[in-house]
Amino acid sequence: MKKIVKKRRLYVNRILFLSVCFFALLTAVPLIAILGEVLVRGWEQLNWSFFTEPTPTAFKAMKAIRAGEAIPGGIANGIIGTLLMLGMATLFAVPIGIMCGIFLAENSKSRFSMFVSYLTDLLQGTPSVIIGIITYIWVVVPMKGYSGIAGSVALFIMMLPLIIRSTEETMKILPVSLKEAGLALGGSYARVVMKVQLPAAFGGIFTGVLLAVSRVIGETAPLMFTALGCSMIRWEVDKPIAAVPLLIWEFFNDPNLQELIWGASLFLLLFVLFLNITAKVLAKKWA
Repeated sequence: MKKIVKKRRLYVNRILFLSVCFFALLTAVPLIAILGEVLVRGWEQLNWSFFTEPTPTAFKAMKAIRAGEAIPGGIANGIIGTLLMLGMATLFAVPIGIMCGIFLAENSKSRFSMFVSYLTDLLQGTPSVIIGIITYIWVVVPMKGYSGIAGSVALFIMMLPLIIRSTEETMKILPVSLKEAGLALGGSYARVVMKVQLPAAFGGIFTGVLLAVSRVIGETAPLMFTALGCSMIRWEVDKPIAAVPLLIWEFFNDPNLQELIWGASLFLLLFVLFLNITAKVLAKKWA
């Protein structure tokens, strides 16, 4: 009897293990299909000119297609615009998000902290298109024009709750003895937070920043209402500026430029993949 029960348990365990493996593989099929399609169709477009030249006009693309040649130009204007807006958004989102996260972690039971935490969750769940519309009203209308500044404000709003939440959770898991030791040695509260706790939580906070950047780098809707886009390389952030997601949308709407979708998508995918791998490596190293 015991042998029968044991065999039955082993049999059920085997079925359950195979079922989990099957559904895990089934979940990975769409991801593998997407990655494979983008990689196969976009790899041929990745060359030096693709990263150094701006987007070609529809006329140049049509002329090249009729001549049986590769479409000239690239996405340099989108890469520069994306880096500029991400840089400005990160510059303001990181210090504000970290300070807010520290406050929430240190004063988690106060009513004001609970209110701010609720607003953070609400902001994190707000659709990106709504953030784009609000930024249009707050920034684009007063400035009387689209600009990279407006685009960076939209990305800043989207990055902020992610950085706040990652900082708060990282600070909460730090040993209480770490702060007690710093205070016992005569350090002020602010000095202990900035010189002891914050460096100890650097790995988790930096990982949260990278994940926030990878989260917003592919957003298109907010930039359509704020940055608008530009067909040439532009360094002025007070004027309309391009971004890689905006270029993908423009390529999709122009039959002559649709082939460039795959190269731009592959670049964006590889960049996000690099950020996620870096975040995982740092999280493992600083655990």
